[in-house]
Amino acid sequence: MNSIHFRRLSHINWSTIVLFSLGFWLSGSLLLDCLVIPGLLTSGMMNQEGFASAGYLIFGTFNHVELLCSALVLSGCLVLTYQRKATFPNFNKYVFAAISLVAIALIYTYFLTPQMSALGLTLDNFSNLNTTANSMGMMHVAYWALEIIKIATASILLSKFYRNSCSLV
Repeated sequence: MNSIHFRRLSHINWSTIVLFSLGFWLSGSLLLDCLVIPGLLTSGMMNQEGFASAGYLIFGTFNHVELLCSALVLSGCLVLTYQRKATFPNFNKYVFAAISLVAIALIYTYFLTPQMSALGLTLDNFSNLNTTANSMGMMHVAYWALEIIKIATASILLSKFYRNSCSLV
């Protein structure tokens, strides 16, 4: 009577989910940083009047994708830590790295992107442009510093997960 074997649907390969999330996230970030932003700079679009709203649309949407990817990475790290697999030594470092990736994505989504877009809007044509340029420059420095940290941390996590997934076979 019990000849039908049901596959366990609750088993999820979290290592694969983390690998694909990190790969997708890193490729999207590098595409945005190496192609989209330089293209916008060289085309002169950043001097256009509607750039702030277009930039908010592009970067705001990507920031929400970053939040989703970072949440998947953190969830995978927490699940694998809970399972205490012998193939993942010192997994607390991975959890800390995943938490820092979530923090960076939250800073982008709820602080940097809205602030940079607000600074880019010209609501008053007689405002002092010098203070806007100084604060925008500081925001760009913060963005690129966080971006370097994010890419380095995600690359390290990706390499560790890839090495661990190859050693499981």
